[in-house]
Amino acid sequence: MRAEAAGQDQEQRPQPDTARKPPRRRWVRWTRRTALALVLIVVVPVLASQIALRINYAGDPADGTYTRNKDAIWLGHAWVDGRKKDADVTALARDLETTGIRDLYVHSGPLEHDGTLPESAYPRARWFIDAVHTAAPGIRVQAWLGDVLATESPNGMRLERPETRAAVVASTRQILATGYDGVHFDLEPLHSDDDDYLTLLDSLREVTRADRAQLSIAAHQIDPVPGFHSFWGTVAGHPKWWSQEFFGQVARRVDQIAVMSYDTMQPLQSTYGGYVAQQTSLALEVTPKSTDLLMGLPFYHENRFGHWNHAETVSAAVRGVRLGLSRTDADRADFGVAAYVDFAATEEDWTAYREGWVR
Repeated sequence: MRAEAAGQDQEQRPQPDTARKPPRRRWVRWTRRTALALVLIVVVPVLASQIALRINYAGDPADGTYTRNKDAIWLGHAWVDGRKKDADVTALARDLETTGIRDLYVHSGPLEHDGTLPESAYPRARWFIDAVHTAAPGIRVQAWLGDVLATESPNGMRLERPETRAAVVASTRQILATGYDGVHFDLEPLHSDDDDYLTLLDSLREVTRADRAQLSIAAHQIDPVPGFHSFWGTVAGHPKWWSQEFFGQVARRVDQIAVMSYDTMQPLQSTYGGYVAQQTSLALEVTPKSTDLLMGLPFYHENRFGHWNHAETVSAAVRGVRLGLSRTDADRADFGVAAYVDFAATEEDWTAYREGWVR
């Protein structure tokens, strides 16, 4: 009877409602799988790119891939606003003797948003140019001019305006009359495929050629994979890179092009060096022999998004430059590196440059 009663009790006891659980379990499984898929979509390409860059940093640079004595350095505004004196120029000239530096990009602006340039921005430029030519014959002094472009915010220079471009050309004539050996432009953020920029360069080259002066520009990095600037512009609102085709269009219009191969977001020296090697190769492929190509070296020390000081070192950059040069055009004569920037450089930076590149 107890067994029978127990059986009856078991039959009468409410059974768990299993009808609702399968859909819930399916939803949980679907959510987890979707989350995993999304993580893999992000993580796998990043890991693959990091591995590829690390591999790109492997190997030995070719013999002879050292300075061609066509290097450059960006100099701060103190050299033309009265803060620097004769003794500073003497020390600078002495330091340059053990380098391959030929060009000094001395900050002489910035340009106003309308393209004009106040003469008050460079009151001691004539003194500095003469002092360098006397203390370091053969060194060229170029006016570094820049401004923020209104490409990602409402404030800044608008190259789409003809009157602004005309003002930049007039400012170039104005500052070359001071005695500079050339003019070096750094306009940022400059988006890929900007036809107004190409139009400006065409106009500027007419001026610099007539004055027998150098036309030089600071260039954005090249797409590590085709079309990456479009993808990054959609995701981050800042299409940091240029297409390789646009880089070549710019390079054909200038005498010098210096790649800003820093602020790369790379977390390790090895991946940064591999990235610089890749950038060097990409730039070499589309830069004509008639144009000097320079790769940037990070002579500054910051820790922020986009630039990790422990990763972006001069030694890693130099090795990357040599690897890219070795693999693409080891005998190219019109090639160098450009150090950014003098007022933030340390002795360790200079030593890494001299030992790795100058020898």
